[in-house]
Amino acid sequence: MVQSNSPAARFLKATELDTRMLGMIGALALIWIGFHLLSGGLFLTPRNLWNLSVQSASVAIMATGMVLVIVTRNIDLSIGSMLGFIGMVMGVVQTDLAPKLLGFEHPATWAAALAIGLCLGVILGGLQGFVVAYLGVPSFIVTLGGLLVWRGAAWWITSGQTIAPLDARFRLMGGGPEGSIGADWSWIIGALACCAVVAVMASGRARRRKFRFPLRPLAAEIFLGATACAFILAAIAVVNAYPWPIGSVRRFAEANRISLPAGGLFIAHGIAIPVLIAIGAGVVMTFLATRTRFGRYVYAIGGNPEAAVLAGIDTRWVVVKVFMLMGFLAAVSGAISIARLNAATNSEGTLAELLVIAATVIGGTSLAGGAGTIAGAMLGAVLMQSLQSGMILLGVDTPVQSIVVGAVLVVAAWLDSAYRRRA
Repeated sequence: MVQSNSPAARFLKATELDTRMLGMIGALALIWIGFHLLSGGLFLTPRNLWNLSVQSASVAIMATGMVLVIVTRNIDLSIGSMLGFIGMVMGVVQTDLAPKLLGFEHPATWAAALAIGLCLGVILGGLQGFVVAYLGVPSFIVTLGGLLVWRGAAWWITSGQTIAPLDARFRLMGGGPEGSIGADWSWIIGALACCAVVAVMASGRARRRKFRFPLRPLAAEIFLGATACAFILAAIAVVNAYPWPIGSVRRFAEANRISLPAGGLFIAHGIAIPVLIAIGAGVVMTFLATRTRFGRYVYAIGGNPEAAVLAGIDTRWVVVKVFMLMGFLAAVSGAISIARLNAATNSEGTLAELLVIAATVIGGTSLAGGAGTIAGAMLGAVLMQSLQSGMILLGVDTPVQSIVVGAVLVVAAWLDSAYRRRA
């Protein structure tokens, strides 16, 4: 164990890194290495890591909203059913309503379906938030009812039928060869992300100096910036190392009248569009939670609801807005999920709420409210999806996978309680 006065401990303290976040990163690394060894070297490959990023996107997006829900001392058990219901509505819009009004494969079909889905998510979330905040019904009961209502509504819309195929433009949100941005744009985005990291750190240091707050040692700043940029560029290199399938390359070559060389044509996937959406959601939600009045109100309510009311915060309206935001994010995840499958099914989103809650709690969000980070929840989503992906590679049965997910959720809640008692 590292002594508290050792150089390593002092440097770690100087970086101001969250020890729980570091522990989660270490656990994720152990999981990846373990599955890589057990799967015979199949886990840490560009193909599996690219698929893992796409599979994690939907859960990660909803986890960013679940952070704020749990921070306000609430819970949302309905998001999986809401995802399935909204996804079914967007599927019906694309296959039935839009063709009748606009014609088949109209350029506006995908936008109309997405807009309707997002608006519906806000309405459903706001409805549940209103019942919780203004009618005083516990969120557990309200969203448990929502879990049943929205799942039944999804079946009722189409009498249990699967809706497919979806609009070609809409499907781009699901990833795949066409739903990725390619190698060049991926490197451009990676370079911009590195510049953003440096700019944010420089701005934070300038603000600390302006308000005479303690500054991190320059060596710690350089270490954090270099580590973040190295991680970003390594991730770009991985996604660019995963090539298109042979069939997609052949169709691309035929469509563009390109003769295939003897050794084949290498076309990199690059970053998948759903991953970009998830990253964008994480950035926006982090800004919302840490840099806006709304975010401060959310954490104030979770920390001490009575004090928040005495301070003049309209706590009920804030809670409604939190649930509206959760519904919006569930709709975004629903769009990604059905686009990835190229179909809207009644089983879409089943048990997704458990994965999201587990990811959020594992990411450091306290079930007692008042504490939690967006980045931690997104990392928790990757960890949960890594467990599932690894178990699939090892051929673990689905019931056993559910057992593992449930056990991880209980352990995460226990660790949260132990951490709070120790703090």
